[in-house]
Amino acid sequence: MIKNNPIIRWWVTPMLPFEDVCAKHSPFSKWLFHPVKRRLARSYLKILQKYTDIKVIGITGSAGKTTTKEMVASILKLDGRTVCTPKNIDSVYSIPNTILATPPGTKYLILEMGVEYKGEMDFYFWMAKPDIGLITNIFPTHTQFLDNIEGVFREKSKLVLGLPGNGKAVLNSADAKLKSLSDKLTSEIIWFKPDINPITQNANAASALARALGVSEDKIKKGLSEYKKPVHRLQVINHVSGALILDDSYNSNPWAALSTLAYFNKLAKGDKIAVLGDMLELGTYDESAHREMGRSVAKSNFKTVIGVGKSSKFLIDEIKSHSKGTETFLFEKAEDATPIVRRSLKKGVSLLIKGSRSIGLDKIVDALP
Repeated sequence: MIKNNPIIRWWVTPMLPFEDVCAKHSPFSKWLFHPVKRRLARSYLKILQKYTDIKVIGITGSAGKTTTKEMVASILKLDGRTVCTPKNIDSVYSIPNTILATPPGTKYLILEMGVEYKGEMDFYFWMAKPDIGLITNIFPTHTQFLDNIEGVFREKSKLVLGLPGNGKAVLNSADAKLKSLSDKLTSEIIWFKPDINPITQNANAASALARALGVSEDKIKKGLSEYKKPVHRLQVINHVSGALILDDSYNSNPWAALSTLAYFNKLAKGDKIAVLGDMLELGTYDESAHREMGRSVAKSNFKTVIGVGKSSKFLIDEIKSHSKGTETFLFEKAEDATPIVRRSLKKGVSLLIKGSRSIGLDKIVDALP
């Protein structure tokens, strides 16, 4: 009865299903603290947008949105007071907190709008209406809740479809789904170029957005040079053993995993070893996505592949079927794989580590001598 009551849903999670993660709190937080905070944030931002020159920037996408957001912030802070959502906090919490922490006189407000549920982008637009929207790419992520790639596209594309007529949409020129929006948008479209190196592609996106705001090339170059890559995100490590490690253990999805694999294959020298963890929240795509990744890995001539997690068994099965010369291991927990990784590190070895955050592959990296 409560879950289906439209008044209750409107108060607890505006525009969202009641079952959404932001409703799962203590009674005080669920019924009072978070609903009041969201409404205060909404009203405060309306005042800022009406009486100041603040520009609100929304960023979403299936991969690369957090890195792109941090790059955008690194550039824009050189052009004026800039506030952005913090790292590694769900958008349902970080957006209202960030809005309320935005002082008058702020020139740029950058909001990462990660979506997992149907209606979630509507919730963000209820709270904050961006002037500029950037979508990094569209791939089948969070399909456990968004059903399929069409559901992902439908939800994420709301960011640019909802922009005002004088708004600007910054989009990936190589993404077929995003290119299909060309005839549907009333706002100006700025396209950015893809790149095999995900970090370079994110930099291209951030640069395109900054140019759309009139930021000088000097500031763009300086901002990107001052950007500090977070740990466990495409981090190249020259290990004391002489091995090369590409640590991308922060998170994973099918596109990001394939992109990281391609980048690793360009960097790697000598024997190649991979530790690959489950890609989560894929719903009906779970088995097929892991099998596709396994086939791609099988073509890359790895000496050893270690799978971690329940779904990685599909990945390992494909490697066994298509690459007879590759040694394979499968573990449920990341800690169980650490001894093999330690023994394998030596000069002439290149190690790739990639998996979803909750699989905990970062523990393997942190445990290395």
